[in-house]
Amino acid sequence: MENTLVLQETHTPPMISQEEIHLTEKAASQVQKVKAENNIPENHALRVGIKGGGCSGFSYVIAFDDVQKEKDIILEQHGVKIFVDPKSMFYLGGTILDFSDGLNGKGFVFNNPKATKTCGCGSSFSAS
Repeated sequence: MENTLVLQETHTPPMISQEEIHLTEKAASQVQKVKAENNIPENHALRVGIKGGGCSGFSYVIAFDDVQKEKDIILEQHGVKIFVDPKSMFYLGGTILDFSDGLNGKGFVFNNPKATKTCGCGSSFSAS
């Protein structure tokens, strides 16, 4: 009897840098759609950050901003410019920002590897 080893090709997700926020193509498409529907000028970047508050300690912040602050970290992914302040990046590094339009509702989803606890609505988190 012959031993046969069968290898299956698997999809390995790309390595995610812990120093960046990663925007999925679906999220980028939604950002462009929101900009167009609300007549937001092209020079406005997506500002991603955190603020104190929410039921778990920190709340996610997402908005459009045309002012780049002195210490902002600037990313560009899928044609979307992103501004992140250094304090937020400390807590959000490695996060994948996606967009969901499934049965549980529509909205941006933060998949944050540094979150140790999240609230039920997914808009706040705590980190150690």
